[in-house]
Parts: sequence; C-alpha cells; structure tokens
Amino acid sequence: MFVVRSEQGYVHLIPLRLNSQINQVSAGTDLVIRGFYPNMWSPCELDCTLRLVNLARSKKLREQQGKILLEGRRLISNALDAGASPQTVFFTSVERLQELPLSKLAQACLVKVKPEDINVWSDVDTPPNFIAIFKRPEVSQMQFSEEKFGKALPLTLICDNVRDPGNLGTALRCAAAAGCHSVLLTKGCVDLWEPKVLRIAMGAHFRLPIIPSLTWTDIHTHLPANTTVHVADNCRGRSKEPEFSATSQRQNKPGDYGWVSSRSNSRKMQYEDFSYEEDEEKDGCRQTWPVLETQPYHISWTGRHTAVVIGGETHGVSHGALQLASQTGGRRLLIPMVQGVDSLNSAMAASVLLFEGRRQLMLETE
Repeated sequence: MFVVRSEQGYVHLIPLRLNSQINQVSAGTDLVIRGFYPNMWSPCELDCTLRLVNLARSKKLREQQGKILLEGRRLISNALDAGASPQTVFFTSVERLQELPLSKLAQACLVKVKPEDINVWSDVDTPPNFIAIFKRPEVSQMQFSEEKFGKALPLTLICDNVRDPGNLGTALRCAAAAGCHSVLLTKGCVDLWEPKVLRIAMGAHFRLPIIPSLTWTDIHTHLPANTTVHVADNCRGRSKEPEFSATSQRQNKPGDYGWVSSRSNSRKMQYEDFSYEEDEEKDGCRQTWPVLETQPYHISWTGRHTAVVIGGETHGVSHGALQLASQTGGRRLLIPMVQGVDSLNSAMAASVLLFEGRRQLMLETE
C-alpha cells in the first residue's frame, strides 16, 4: 500500500490492486489513485497540485527541482520504456490509464482528474488524456534499445546555440530518424526539456543519448576517438545552375557559418576556404578564425565516426566549433541553393546533412 502525506497530514489516496479492481490489467501491481472531486480537495492541496504542474514548465524550477513535464500517452510510454522515473501521473479515466505500461507506474502517484482540468493545465490546442511529472532523466541511467531501434550509425549531431524550440525539436527528431549515435548540445541552446521541444521531437529524447549544456571542451570528451567534425555552411553565393567555382568570395562575418540572413549576390555560386582576417577580440585577446576547406555536401565526408555541427539561427556556428573542426580535419559542408533563396533554417540544414550522412554510411556497409 502507498501512503502520501501533505503538510497538513494525510492526503486521501485510494490504494487499488489492479488484478482485482481494474479488469486484471496487471496482476499483482499496486497503484495509488487519487480521485479529483471538489469535496475531496482542500484549497491548499489543489494549490500544491497546480504548483507541481507549473514548476515543470519553468526552466529554472525544472533545474532546481529536477523534474520535467511530459504530455500524452506516446511520450509518457517512451519515457517509461527508456527507464525514466515517473513521480506523478494525472489521467482522465481508468480506461485511459490502461493504455500506459502499468507495471512501470508502481512507484508513481496516480491522480484522476477531470478532462476540463487537464485542459487548463495543458498549453496545446487538443489537450492529452495524460500529464506526467518525471524525475529529470540522466543519459547514463537511460536505456536505448538497439533491438527496438536498430544499431546506431557512427554519426553525431552537434547543435551550437540553437535557441528556437521548433528548430531544436525538429533537429532532434531528424537525428533519431537518421539513426544517429548521439546528439550534443552546447550551452546557449534552448532547454532540452522545454515543452515545445518535447512535443516537436516526438520521443527523440528517449531514442538516443542527448547531452545538453556542454562547453566545447566537454564536447570533445563526449565524442568517440578519431571523430571528424564538420560544420554546416550556409550558401552565400547564388546561382541559376548548381555549379561550383574555385574563385573565392569574401565572407564578412562569423554569422556566415550559420543559417542567417545575408545580402543578395547576383554572381554565380561560389565557395571558399574561410579565412577571417578581421580577427575578433575576446577578453582582451584577438581570436583567429580557423581556415577550413569547403566541399559540396553530397561529396563523401563520412568516416569511422563523423560529427556535424549546426549553427544557431542568429550567430551561426561559434569559434569553438570551427576550432574543433580544424583540429579534427573537418570541412565546411556546403548546401547549394537556387537564386533568390536567402538561407535554410538550422533544422532543415540538419535534416539534409544527417540523411546525406546516413546515405553515405549505408553505401559503405553494402
């Protein structure tokens, strides 16, 4: 039997044994279900429940409390399958509750609520039947089933200051779909557990290792030995035909390594080695921007283990990314675009490069 206490005393929880009271769904499993009715909740208890949901939506509180909020049957089931630890699950009906792997909820507090209350708590247009609060997962404690998802390819995505939740969520989903080995996020990326990132990633958080808040020194240690790091390069030239010229063209700012706006250029498409002669100053010292060879993305660039850096929406890839690429013999991977298109966003660039990397790696294994 499970007993939960509040500051005022015992919270009225109803212990149920599933094999006798919920159609024998999971014999021998004890679950605690709290009915949500006005005459059963004190104002203090209701306020505590609302605060519990709200704290999971705040990045600061998520980090302080070590909790995350998941919505919907699929996402919650994915988290449970990966070994994440549920703490509280809010559901709208016992029948709906049976859609979850109940054997993995034995240590969680189950709270039955009215559908209209889920509508208030959820920020999506079509509220789910479940909202769950989990302990913030640690990659080292999660299980990524090779039997279920297949063997990962020697390909890693590195997101460098990707701050838009939609772009990061889409990039994570692409990484999972392409069969990547892992995803590394630099400090400055949007929070991995932001609700919008979770929804758009469609379970990618629980399909492959994703490690957030890394410095470039940290990233180097999280990559397998002999990894080659390439950076995604925005197409700054314009062309009516997909041809490449060896003639160099000056690039004027570090942001030209990312997926940001640039002036129109009527010349034929060109690419060049990046030599940032106007070194920037940082902490009183001048930074030299590394020189990298550029190549079209469809020419072979995969190897024993390969990482691709996608820059953020505003500033592009950072100096640390270029430095790591230079140290590992990496290149700039150029995605050509037709005349009049200014740039791709970071998520679209990630999709193009990751699936091209997958194509090349699959050809090598044939």
